[in-house]
Amino acid sequence: MSSLQKLSLTSTAPILNSSYTMPRLGFGIYQSPPAVCVNSCLTALKAGYRHIDSAQFYANEREMGDAVAKSGIPRSDIFLTTKILSAGGSPERSYEKCRESVEKIDGKDGYVDLFLIHSPSGGPKAVQEMWQALERLVDEGKVRNIGVSNFGIGHTERMKEYAKIWPPRVNQIELHPWNQQRDIVSYCHSHNIIIQAYAPLVRNMKAHDETLVSLSKKHSKTPGRVLIRYCLQKGWVPLPKSDTPERIEANADVYGFELDEGDMETLDALDQGERGAIVQAVKND
Repeated sequence: MSSLQKLSLTSTAPILNSSYTMPRLGFGIYQSPPAVCVNSCLTALKAGYRHIDSAQFYANEREMGDAVAKSGIPRSDIFLTTKILSAGGSPERSYEKCRESVEKIDGKDGYVDLFLIHSPSGGPKAVQEMWQALERLVDEGKVRNIGVSNFGIGHTERMKEYAKIWPPRVNQIELHPWNQQRDIVSYCHSHNIIIQAYAPLVRNMKAHDETLVSLSKKHSKTPGRVLIRYCLQKGWVPLPKSDTPERIEANADVYGFELDEGDMETLDALDQGERGAIVQAVKND
């Protein structure tokens, strides 16, 4: 636990086979409308976040980039992620879709720190097409790291057949005490794949859970802070989302306390497996 005790807002995680690192706390902007997204990102950056997570599907990539440009913080100090959900229909079209995202975020000569395949739902052929497009962008220096989201063990293993870059550097999946996805988490740890946790706050659906509330009272911290701290101590990279300035700031204030071993075991015991997912649990076959 000693290394966990030293967690801070500036803590980073090493990325496999890379000189780059990733901030251990990220800011999610799913369903953040363009009209408010820039301000939310600016609030997050002012609060100390240095890691923002967007996607083509979110339709706010450009706003994320605009916020970084307006912040006055050097681009090199901020870790930006986006995702491609659906293949373009050919390797070239998938490449163009991804290249356009990079330009929206950081301009014609810019880059993104992490580009993910959002889901394996398009099937193996689509995954291969998107992955090879991302590998090309890595070769060109427009993307620094590539990974996946919502991938199970089988999806990830099948990529070995064609991937030049394997394993994926990241797998972003739904994670919180009620949906711990232990098989894929164990697999990722064994391959040094960074695990990012989306929906770590369970979209506020468990704010009144008796167990969570008791731990919240014990530590005099909001339920949300307890959940984010739980993710950090599990070794995951949580991506809490909010458009409320006070909550954005509060969600970054998770370093003045620590959950003890008993607290972690109590939260671990809440796991409901696949039933506990509010978005989706991965398929591991």
